[in-house]
Amino acid sequence: MAFENLGEKLQNVLKKLKGKGRLSEKDVRDAMREVRLALLEADVNFRVVKDFVAKLTERAVGHTVLEALNPGQQVIKLVDEELTALMGSTQSQLTFSHKPPTVYMMVGLQGAGKTTSCGKLAGILRKQGKQPLLVACDIYRPAAIKQLQIVGNTYNIPVFEMGDKVNPAVIASRAIEHADRNGNDVVLIDTAGRLHIDEALMDELVRVRTAAKPQEILLVVDAMTGQDAVNVAQTFNEKLGLDGIIVTKLDSDTRGGAVLSVKAVTGKPVKYVGMGEKLEDMEPFYPDRMASRILGMGDVLSLIDKAQQAFDDKQAAELEAKIRQNTLTLDDFLAQMQQMKKMGPLKDLLGMMPGVNQSQLAGVDIDEKSLAHVEAIIQSMTKQERRDPSILNGSRKRRIAAGSGRTIQDVNRLLKQFEEMRKMMKGFTKGGKLGKKGKKGRMGNMPNLPFFS
Repeated sequence: MAFENLGEKLQNVLKKLKGKGRLSEKDVRDAMREVRLALLEADVNFRVVKDFVAKLTERAVGHTVLEALNPGQQVIKLVDEELTALMGSTQSQLTFSHKPPTVYMMVGLQGAGKTTSCGKLAGILRKQGKQPLLVACDIYRPAAIKQLQIVGNTYNIPVFEMGDKVNPAVIASRAIEHADRNGNDVVLIDTAGRLHIDEALMDELVRVRTAAKPQEILLVVDAMTGQDAVNVAQTFNEKLGLDGIIVTKLDSDTRGGAVLSVKAVTGKPVKYVGMGEKLEDMEPFYPDRMASRILGMGDVLSLIDKAQQAFDDKQAAELEAKIRQNTLTLDDFLAQMQQMKKMGPLKDLLGMMPGVNQSQLAGVDIDEKSLAHVEAIIQSMTKQERRDPSILNGSRKRRIAAGSGRTIQDVNRLLKQFEEMRKMMKGFTKGGKLGKKGKKGRMGNMPNLPFFS
């Protein structure tokens, strides 16, 4: 997970400061040295680290902090503010042309995830009511056009291509005409990349830019390239003039230095980050939320966003009615498990909870595959058994275990967990209303869900 090491180290540094009643200037400067090392180890650009620590130290050794009633807490607040500012302060959204179609030109080196990001961004825009068109302007990389078509089919988005013999600038121009005729109000141009930056690549991208007149040029960089991602961003910005950056594979890089560096070096905002392979794994980038995650303060807003995307309003209303009436069935239990899975890996979701950091999750065994076991057990039951598990006697359990390829102990464990969840949900309702204060304490007794072994 991104920032795993950095988060743990920063949290340890700040925990030491928080534990002291009073702080001296030496305490602060010693802590800032540790912060500096933590950032450098996270592959943050050296100049960025130097400026960041200098600003932070200047603010932290002031009288306002050192003479505060709780100076440690004040330093944590300052680190949060400076981290947020470093990454861009506020979320930067895509802009749209007054006259459609709005054209976005995607650029970057080979292997950064440009083609996949094109498809994901198109999928996100379609969810917002747009009618996107993908354009294949990479005529050099073997099977690049085919890959874009596969991505388009995955997200059910049309792809415009003219083969690999036509000039990319001509393809871009014809694609925009095609979009205008066919009601596509957004055009995403997938351009060619190279293994390194060269003059030929840049000349071609300039020609495509001239032909397409894009609303925004978005650079796709791979988080795992670390310092090179910053150098690539700087060069592309100088040659083309970027409007924003998409950082991919952030879930695979425990350092995350690229995200902390590119805005400071290029002045261009990170607009999206890729946290996995699925469409929903490409997220808008919120600097304040990311800073909060790094410092172990949670990210409840992103958790709510994920829940709203994953949970169907009608299903949520039906579930609430069943909770009120205490009529939850095993089918409901399975449906909720499957909806939670859509929100992403459980370890990532837990990491968004306030006060939970990656080091705490290191010892937690979360078995994502066990959802398939739960599904197999429940689907091996009859409709009557799913509606009323109380009728499950020994022979029925043996049949269900055999049908699902699990053991009787697995079946019993699932039934116990289901009963625990029903009791907990019943505890949320008092007098027909959810969330009564008198039952608030029950939140601490969450059932041991099947994902945990």
